Amino acid sequence: MLIFTPRTIQSNHWVLIGPLISIILTIMIGALIFKMLNYPVTESLYQVFISPFSRVDRIADILVKACPLIIIGIGLIFCFRANIWNIGAEGQFIIGTLCAGSFALLFPENNNHILLLSMFLVGFLGGALWASIPAILKIKLNVNEILVSLMLVYVAMLFIDFIVRGPLRDPMSFGFPLSKPYPDGAIISKINFPGIGYLGQLHYGIISILFLAPFSWFLINRTLPGFQIKVFGSAPKASSFAGFNKNKITLGVLIMSGGMAGLAGVIEVSANMGQLQPEVSFGYGFTAIIVAFLGRLNPYGVIIAGLVIATAKLGADNAQMILGIPKVVTGIFEGILLFFLLAGETIQNYKVSLKRNS
Repeated sequence: MLIFTPRTIQSNHWVLIGPLISIILTIMIGALIFKMLNYPVTESLYQVFISPFSRVDRIADILVKACPLIIIGIGLIFCFRANIWNIGAEGQFIIGTLCAGSFALLFPENNNHILLLSMFLVGFLGGALWASIPAILKIKLNVNEILVSLMLVYVAMLFIDFIVRGPLRDPMSFGFPLSKPYPDGAIISKINFPGIGYLGQLHYGIISILFLAPFSWFLINRTLPGFQIKVFGSAPKASSFAGFNKNKITLGVLIMSGGMAGLAGVIEVSANMGQLQPEVSFGYGFTAIIVAFLGRLNPYGVIIAGLVIATAKLGADNAQMILGIPKVVTGIFEGILLFFLLAGETIQNYKVSLKRNS
């Protein structure tokens, strides 16, 4: 029988060591899986973890892949710090994209810069509105936010599918469920380096991370709302005694989280797709949960974690193309990594001992 005893003193070193050990153990388990399935272990690990760094344009693609993961992950920090479990960032990503894309298609005549800035605002508000649904239900009816936010993901998927196949469908799409292409003012440009040219799909949306990360860090660590969020998450009774309004905190963190997910959707679609389609997200909202915890709920840690996960995803694509390894096999890495991260979190907070049943 396992006994979990809360630690009175937690190691600060484990904050850095824990995720590193989790990554190493994930690689070891992955090597064992490749061996059991008769794939070349060394070559498989090379394709998954090393090949994404083999060319400059591939490194640029890592940044592009990491961009939505990092933005959503930063937003999720607010919820998880408050011990509010927003599992529906995927749906908030979709709704934010749909709102911003619809705005761009309905008002294409706006000035280029005004249109793009308006899309950012509309996308943020769309994601925030979708996240406010589980917040209000939790506040008013004490409904579990995990179930509501998760189920709303599937509502969002069906909703964008209906819109793209119906009201916003491009009559010139030859039967494919696609909207009209975005106007030029709604497209985020690729970065053209002087003397080098374009590096893969690297776009200016990446720059948003340079503002969002320090802003989020400052908000969490240097402001009263950030202090309230941390106290509410770690010591709810102390938060109540201090007079902090739990309903405002719940609503605030979910709105911030949903808005960031919606913003990530706007950047991803405007930079890489240029039009709405039924599948605008490829699991970014769910993967960002792992990114947030791997980054130890720190905005700067989330940047590193997003790059790690993006590398593994692109490496998985390479392994699939070159070695024929099914993506479901390489996708196991994410689940294993999350398991070890949660295990490390448990070890950090509790002393684990074994007691034999008499």
